[in-house]
Amino acid sequence: MGAEIYDPRLYIHYGPRDASLLTDQEAHRSRAIWDNNPESLVTVVHKGTNNLPAWHPRLEPYIARTGLGMLRHFLRIEIDNDMLTAMAERWRPETHTFHLPEGEMTITLKDVAILTGLPISGDAIIGSTTKPEGGWGPLIRDRLGFDMPTTTPIQGRGHPPLNAGQVSVPWLVSHIQQEVEINDETPEEQVERYARIYLIGLVGGFLFPDKSNRWIQGIWLPLLTGDWDAIGEKSWGSAVLASVYRELCTCSKVGAKQAGAAMFILQLWVWEHLPMFAPLDPRPYRRNDDELNFLQNLPYGVK
Repeated sequence: MGAEIYDPRLYIHYGPRDASLLTDQEAHRSRAIWDNNPESLVTVVHKGTNNLPAWHPRLEPYIARTGLGMLRHFLRIEIDNDMLTAMAERWRPETHTFHLPEGEMTITLKDVAILTGLPISGDAIIGSTTKPEGGWGPLIRDRLGFDMPTTTPIQGRGHPPLNAGQVSVPWLVSHIQQEVEINDETPEEQVERYARIYLIGLVGGFLFPDKSNRWIQGIWLPLLTGDWDAIGEKSWGSAVLASVYRELCTCSKVGAKQAGAAMFILQLWVWEHLPMFAPLDPRPYRRNDDELNFLQNLPYGVK
């Protein structure tokens, strides 16, 4: 008889045939499923619009300078948690790739740039992991123009809005919307402050959400409250991709139930590269000229 021919489409096995590379199988979700211990659904915790003040066209010049203006078009995307869970079962932390019957695939910087419009060139996003002497209160007062409580708990919560190096995004949003009524007559200084809070909510609640969906680490504040053009010179795409990789590694483990990070990027990637899972466009041939012109300058993922 000739040598055995291995066909991955016909061969059922819970894990790698060669464990010399994929060394963490015992902690992987696929092992638990094979042992008849079905893992729970992985759910995304962020709600794109919950941590953002209301949009106004006067914010556009500021947000556009950061390189993050296109994200506004993705805020209402609904994450398919079943799809996320299925992809987490195929993700291998050892290689940062999805292991599929036909081979390996992964999300690349090119994917991020084309699908989202996020910049992938420029300076890396780095910073100190420690808060400055005196905490974040003085910086918030100086750059945002108000004080945040450090001792009075948020109603219904056990912590104040500025707590242990973290800043409550919902508190910031609520405060700015009470203080500033943005319209065509609003002074430019107040519009800029409003835009700062919008940017903080966009980064802390959508691009890099934590699993509480409420807090942003204070280490983001020096960058997000600094020069608008300097913000736009950062490689946001590479930072977001790294966070998605890290979260997929976490979600691939036994017991993972929630996902942070910008998982809308994973969903767009699946729709593009595994089109059998993508929704059908209900009106692919009925877009008028105005709509087509509008879409022409947007990221591929919006289209």
